[in-house]
Amino acid sequence: MRAVTKTVLGLGVAGAGVLGWASIVERNAFVLRRFEVPVLPDGAEPLRVLHLSDLHLLPRQRAKRRWVHSLASLDPDLVITTGDNIAAHDAVPALLDAYELLLPLPGVFVLGSNDYFAPKLKNPLGYLTQDHAKGVGTTDRLPTADLVRGLRSGGWVDLTNRRDALSVRGLRIDVAGVDDPHLGYDRLDLVRAAASPEADLTLGVTHAPYQRVLDAYAADGADLIVAGHTHGGQVCVPGYGALVTNCDLDASRVKGVSRWWPGAGSTPSSEAPADAAWLEVSAGLGTAPTAPVRLACRPEATLLTLVPRSRG
Repeated sequence: MRAVTKTVLGLGVAGAGVLGWASIVERNAFVLRRFEVPVLPDGAEPLRVLHLSDLHLLPRQRAKRRWVHSLASLDPDLVITTGDNIAAHDAVPALLDAYELLLPLPGVFVLGSNDYFAPKLKNPLGYLTQDHAKGVGTTDRLPTADLVRGLRSGGWVDLTNRRDALSVRGLRIDVAGVDDPHLGYDRLDLVRAAASPEADLTLGVTHAPYQRVLDAYAADGADLIVAGHTHGGQVCVPGYGALVTNCDLDASRVKGVSRWWPGAGSTPSSEAPADAAWLEVSAGLGTAPTAPVRLACRPEATLLTLVPRSRG
């Protein structure tokens, strides 16, 4: 009996230690991921793209704000934010402070569900199921209009179910974005169009990387698709990886850079066609306040260095 009691106590202490690490240390251990992606025309100079996602920012999170603020020192050519910026009614000023030095740079953004609705208490184990039902489960609206107004203030392009074109360092970049597919707010019918031969780069942007959106972007000829939402699995098994993606994306693509083409969700990645789009999914920088833990999945931002296709 004593041996059993000691074992139970030992497991309890170990579990408390893991929970403490996940909730206090790792969720604040921000890291910058770097990837090189060959999507530019031959002869083009490299382009630095900073991707931010899923801050779920609360005003009291000063360390996260300072870290995001410091990313301006990377001198990116383009900033992409893929939603879930805020997690409280009073978070917009704190977010704009974090983005202060980035807003004057060329940028584009889409929104996620937590840019519309405040998080609500729910069973955290529900995230580990395969039920990705849409719906917010709350009517507690956040100040979305203030958020959008602030992001537009420095000239960032709102890609909420719309297309646009940017000129960045002499390159024409065609961009398409949808509203949050996890809520069913995406309107692909408003943004679909074949990639223009006049564009040097075609980007598809979405908060949640649902396959219907990725398939549409890839079919239209996007060179690069950028997404967030998954939190990289958030609570991962060390040495194994993510168990879930919180959408219908497979766990092998839960974060980082991979390839995508129409039907990729049911085809081995080894069979990617030569013209497949590149897909980058960010594990994001935050968590919902109702589940403030990360395990084997550090919070991250991404610096993509885009280079000519001939280097791929």
